[in-house]
Amino acid sequence: MSLDKIVWAVAALAAIVLAFVSNFEWAGLILALLGLASGFFIKGDHRRAVILAAIFLVAGGAGALGSIPAVGEYLTAIFTNYGAVLSAASLMVIVMATAERMIPGMPSGE
Repeated sequence: MSLDKIVWAVAALAAIVLAFVSNFEWAGLILALLGLASGFFIKGDHRRAVILAAIFLVAGGAGALGSIPAVGEYLTAIFTNYGAVLSAASLMVIVMATAERMIPGMPSGE
């Protein structure tokens, strides 16, 4: 398994686990750092998809399953956490794309 897949798997697992942990003050930092690390490995066509997914989840898509009895609350928490990961990954993608355009000779993410 490659490093990028491991980082994404750890980020997804953290989003799930931290959905069940209440009052953990470091949860946001952990999700943000994992998102930034995950975003570093995103290349080419996947960049747009990650940014769109982050927008969807943050804009309210994470709560779409909230009305499901018994599990809706947990699914909302999981997808809200994953939205935080994707938001941080999107930020890294934007920074990398900007750097690729500004720095001559820097390899592009394609």
